Amino acid sequence: MHTWFITGASRGFGLEIARQALLRGDAVVATARKPEAVEAALPHRPDRLLALPLDVTDEEAARTAVTAAVDAFGRIDVLVNNAGRGLLGAVEESSDAAVRSLYDTNVFGLLNVSRAVLPVMRRQRSGRVLNLSSLGGFASSSGFGIYCSTKFAVEGISEAMREELAPLGVHVTLVEPGYFRTDFLDAGSLRTEDRLIADYAPTAGAVRQAVPGMNHAQPGDPVKGAAAVLTLADAEAPPLRAQLGSDCLAELERKLASVRQEAEAWRELALSTDHDEAGNWPAGPSPVPSAATAWAPAHDRTG
Repeated sequence: MHTWFITGASRGFGLEIARQALLRGDAVVATARKPEAVEAALPHRPDRLLALPLDVTDEEAARTAVTAAVDAFGRIDVLVNNAGRGLLGAVEESSDAAVRSLYDTNVFGLLNVSRAVLPVMRRQRSGRVLNLSSLGGFASSSGFGIYCSTKFAVEGISEAMREELAPLGVHVTLVEPGYFRTDFLDAGSLRTEDRLIADYAPTAGAVRQAVPGMNHAQPGDPVKGAAAVLTLADAEAPPLRAQLGSDCLAELERKLASVRQEAEAWRELALSTDHDEAGNWPAGPSPVPSAATAWAPAHDRTG
């Protein structure tokens, strides 16, 4: 039996992951701003379900929730950093207050919870961290630029975490869902900026117009997506990135081809900037050790 610690568990992916983990016999610490919503939505299992209040922007609240989780179940095996919100609007249309609020939840909130949970996993010398990113964490788009930037931040943080934690037996995976039929495009999860700049009508403005028609018509099935997350949590050698949904996979392949084509077109410019004098820097990739090379034995351990 594993013990899960899930943020944003009152709806969407977080709720469905919690439900499936409970159904298979695991213990679940399901956190949300309104834990009563979690209790109302999930089976009554006081022996294996602990619903806790947590605003991820409150670092002390995160530490309190983790302490309660360990007191109840003795350990935390899987952390799912799922809590997050969206912001719709061109970059210039997005207010400073809205941008900072989004980062407080999507980036600093993830860091708050991770700092609270990781000491537990380091003591255990085992654990899984599943950071919910997005299709937008790999490829940004007009109208969602600020939201995507938060997920780009999560991706950079997670890549470093994976290398830092691998020697300690803790695996880190980025989960990159495409568009799933959750409540993410509802007003409660997605804020739309009031400011409109006419020059952006063909780009971000077009996205604004399209979003209402996309809501609850997305291609991804959250039940299947949650099942995939459980599969990742159980994998002996989990990936750094896992795409969920055909739309996400198609966008990944499109961007990889675009980056490769552009890099080749500007290859000579890149090579022209090296210093004329030969130094001691080794040829080839960076000499900084990575988890995949320097710590392969620890990285292959299961959590």
